[in-house]
Amino acid sequence: MSDHFRLTLAQLNPTVGALAANAEKARKAWAQAKSADSNLVALPEAFITGYQTQDLVMRPQFFRDAMDAVEQLAADCADGPAMGIGGPYFDGTNLFNAYYILHGGKVAARILKQRLPNFTVFDEKRQFTSADPQGPVGLGPIRIGIPICEDAWHSENVCETLAESGAELLLIPNGSPYYRRKFDVRVNHMVARVVETGLPLIYLNMVGGQDDQVFDGGSFALNPGGELAMRMTTFDEEIRHIDLNRTDEGWRIAPGPIAVHGDEWEQDYRAMVESLRDYMRKTGFKKVLLGLSGGIDSAIVATIAVDALGPENVRCVMLPSEYTSQSSLDDAKDIATRLGCSYDIVPIREGREAITNTLAPFFEGMEPDVTEENIQSRLRGLLLMALSNKFGSMLLTTGNKSEVAVGYATIYGDMAGGYNPIKDLYKTRVFEQCRWRNANHRDWMNGPEGEVIPVSIIDKPPSAELRPDQKDEDSLPPYEVLDAILEGLIDDEKSVAELVAEGFDRATVKKVEHLIFISEYKRFQSAPGTRLTMRSFWLDRRYPIVNRWRDES
Repeated sequence: MSDHFRLTLAQLNPTVGALAANAEKARKAWAQAKSADSNLVALPEAFITGYQTQDLVMRPQFFRDAMDAVEQLAADCADGPAMGIGGPYFDGTNLFNAYYILHGGKVAARILKQRLPNFTVFDEKRQFTSADPQGPVGLGPIRIGIPICEDAWHSENVCETLAESGAELLLIPNGSPYYRRKFDVRVNHMVARVVETGLPLIYLNMVGGQDDQVFDGGSFALNPGGELAMRMTTFDEEIRHIDLNRTDEGWRIAPGPIAVHGDEWEQDYRAMVESLRDYMRKTGFKKVLLGLSGGIDSAIVATIAVDALGPENVRCVMLPSEYTSQSSLDDAKDIATRLGCSYDIVPIREGREAITNTLAPFFEGMEPDVTEENIQSRLRGLLLMALSNKFGSMLLTTGNKSEVAVGYATIYGDMAGGYNPIKDLYKTRVFEQCRWRNANHRDWMNGPEGEVIPVSIIDKPPSAELRPDQKDEDSLPPYEVLDAILEGLIDDEKSVAELVAEGFDRATVKKVEHLIFISEYKRFQSAPGTRLTMRSFWLDRRYPIVNRWRDES
């Protein structure tokens, strides 16, 4: 029996629903594995369908088409290495999240997922049936246990059962989306599985954006004892051939290159760039436009867009009113020039006056208030959407997580648009993220290096500029305070009493809590945006719109 086994890991980017295109990616990876004399090429969980499919996978014609695509792959890849690929399996009664082993022109084995995640963005108990325990798969000289993603994330018996039934290696195909500092979480869980089983372990993750989620790759291998044998890049497609050798102590993974991963600021920024890039590519849009106000939020969104798509595909539009400061006009033009994207000025004063005159008979005798401010925002949204429709460019929205949380945005106004890269980035992090981008440039960025975001934009007091001398802090706590309260209430789900005990003013906490709850209907209608945390708005945090409960602790 051979004492050597070569495994090709295909850390690739599928597209949900693109069965033929995903299958072609798998074929090309198989061809590379064949050229490298590999015994097995492994692709991630649910690769044939893309991930996450949500309820699409429950549609009978869809899962039948996906299963047919897997069968065709088996026939096409008969003369060469085995292939492991994730996809749905319907047994006539139940639908499973499966991992197929294709060899010799047929489906040689089928592994079914046992632990179905049903938290944060996952809803697999709705879509799939949990499978019974299964044993390892024999491929040539080695027996491979294949716990699918969640099956390996817990100290339950899936991995231990595989080891007890003869597995000599754990190969874990994943569709594990990014959130800040997640790589360390993955490694800690996998080290625990290695310690429990005494087996070498290979963690294979996909890359690419899907709606709000980004799959960040970072596949890695561990030898017994938790020693890191190799680590792949984050966010990039990569094919890696790794060798396993039988020793007196069992199979061991030969040491390979260990990719360097960026810090959390780089990874967050990369996630925002890649999510926008893939959202555009996978939906078929080529160009974007956005309202460039001269403020920090639209500045960072413009920068992300240029880095994702190139300056030639980004159109910035300044829509000044009589309340727009000269510094905002100057800053908006400055950043557009630095980024190299197109820049237009579309004044809204005449349009606002026309709308004001139209409404005058109805508002007679009433004092101006937020109604008139929102007219300006909605007029800007109208004009930007008109440009979007006419030129076929997708409109980006630019509200940060702090604003989205407390409703400091106008529905059908500045909330209009198709995607929001900074939806899960609190305002205080927006400032720091801008400073990071000014100080760093990477080869995956299509924008210029250097100080692309003027310091004057970063340093100026935030303002919506919808009335004379307006500042955000006129109606909101300082962002350092607001964000700390928001993180407590949203990310950590702390009670009002707990935050007061930490030193926050009770009236301020209650005001913020009230704003969060009454803004739920806005978030329900808001554009999707990049997920950076485990408490992003949409699938991570699902609250009712109608809700009369308040925390009186």
